[in-house]
Amino acid sequence: MTNLERLQMETKGITLTPSELDIYLQENGLVSVNEYNPQSNTNKRNILKTALSILESIANQPQLMKSYKQDDITVSQFHENLQSRIDQLERKIREIPNDEKVYEDGANYFYMFSN
Repeated sequence: MTNLERLQMETKGITLTPSELDIYLQENGLVSVNEYNPQSNTNKRNILKTALSILESIANQPQLMKSYKQDDITVSQFHENLQSRIDQLERKIREIPNDEKVYEDGANYFYMFSN
């Protein structure tokens, strides 16, 4: 499975051209034709960041922020539901651990200051 196919799985129901999806992937450090590595937390995080970018682009379209009624079905509160999904993705991205080595106590260390 390629990065493009994995992104399409994450954004089902959102119609974008392959070139648009490719740009979103490139902006998040991914190449669309490269093989998706499910063991890489960095790859997972970048796919989710790309999906988040797509949702944020949709949220910037005010013409979509209205209620739709067709026959007996009403789709309302599109913006609230979209914002809820954006918040869920942001939370999920923050919770994915880095691919860096984790020490015995489960913490990541880094040097904030150096000589």
